[in-house]
Amino acid sequence: MSLSPQHNLYQYFAVQIEKFADKLAVIAEQQTGLTFRQLDQQSGKLANALSERGLKPGDRVTAQIEKSPMALCLYLACLRAGGVFHPLNTGYQPGELAFFVDNAQPSIIITDPSNMALFQSLPGAPKPDRILTLDAHGQGSLVDLAQSQSAKATITHRNAADPAALLYSSGTTGTPKGIKLSHGNLVSNASVLTEHWQFSDRDVLLHALPIYHVHGLFVAVGCALMSGAGMRWLKVFDASEVVEALPHCSVMMGVPTYYTRLLASDAFTRDVAGHCRLFISGSAPLLPETFRDFENRTGKRIVERYGLTETMINTSSPLEGERRVGKVGLPLESIDVRVVDEQGQPLGPGETGQIEVRGPNVFSGYWRAPEKTHQDFTPDGYFRTGDNGMWDEDGYLSIVGRAKDMVISGGLNIYPREVEMLLDQLPGVEESAVIGVAHTDFGEALVALLVAEAGVDINEACVRAKLKTQIAGFKVPKRVIQIDQLPRNAMGKVQKNQLRKQFRELFT
Repeated sequence: MSLSPQHNLYQYFAVQIEKFADKLAVIAEQQTGLTFRQLDQQSGKLANALSERGLKPGDRVTAQIEKSPMALCLYLACLRAGGVFHPLNTGYQPGELAFFVDNAQPSIIITDPSNMALFQSLPGAPKPDRILTLDAHGQGSLVDLAQSQSAKATITHRNAADPAALLYSSGTTGTPKGIKLSHGNLVSNASVLTEHWQFSDRDVLLHALPIYHVHGLFVAVGCALMSGAGMRWLKVFDASEVVEALPHCSVMMGVPTYYTRLLASDAFTRDVAGHCRLFISGSAPLLPETFRDFENRTGKRIVERYGLTETMINTSSPLEGERRVGKVGLPLESIDVRVVDEQGQPLGPGETGQIEVRGPNVFSGYWRAPEKTHQDFTPDGYFRTGDNGMWDEDGYLSIVGRAKDMVISGGLNIYPREVEMLLDQLPGVEESAVIGVAHTDFGEALVALLVAEAGVDINEACVRAKLKTQIAGFKVPKRVIQIDQLPRNAMGKVQKNQLRKQFRELFT
């Protein structure tokens, strides 16, 4: 029986890796880096080490590690070995990690050495010899294990539908959902974006994004490795470091917060931005004033695009053509996007409805949640994004709101219900409501409104400190405010729109 064509994403990267073997693929701290050949060799060693520890095609590899060139090699190693890469935000706390490990059922866990004992104690964790370490400097037991391995590793055969990555996005109920992204999804989106944004081996991408997120791992890395472009690798976004690096780069990808912080720096000038041919923004709405201020400062218009964890990138402003303020552009090649009413009927220009997406970029379903998968897909195969949008007369899409109760702060998705469930368990708290409020730096900032039990005064600092032990720091509300009662409608539903209106100027 003959196999279907090879769709392993690494096979597509390998074409450029071989072609540009001696070129620097990643330039990191102190100008250290890895060539494309070294990426191939190191990821080969790691792939063989993972396989030796029992990794089989389709097994999950959970990784909560700091950003480093070796972390990139681990991702590539998982692709080569046929594993399913499961990256976790480094800010997640023990209670969150316990859920992810129990739900993903990883065969292997890679963690910072400081968290080794924690992962070993979690229910559902694999055997101790399958919990390996990798620190911020690219050292640890995983690398030690790989030292004796061959740099040559077979690229495991994968079909287009085989999962390559597992990412989690919280639901409105507070329970995270596992999103299976296939090799076909990743190949399709990386290929389309590379062509749409005209990436080439002449480009150098400024990479300051985290790599536990679609934006930094699949969009940014995917475009670079699919085209042979180099990457200038910053561990975190720091405006002064970005200003120093930008003259050596031709493309920058970022969340809106990155651009507002650059604009706040006097060192960010037209000359600094002059060599960069393309600035791309996503993961959260770009404010019109940021778009205009950036153009006034640099003479360049930011390319805005629209994507989701479940679909990666769906639309983008054109590279050649008008980039319109407040618009996320046009549907990308091979991707169908429609705006529909409550009955599922397509709407025309100027009409607001829910955005639905269909295409080879769209995930096939949630991990171990067939009922949720069925609920979020239409009978004709469109994914219900939960975002509300509107077309203009020329086919440009704008995002006008979210049907789902979600806040995007600093480019990261936060579902208020998850935070509310923790707040409601605190002594003295009768009920809570968590909302997103406009913030000049983060786009939106989380605010918790608490109603206390009779005779209780809420201590804001204590509430925030307690939450920091339970959830990742980016989910902790920037403010905790005690109020007398939550506004409700006739059916008893909390009117969060009233709360957003009441506190809309809290951070301005």
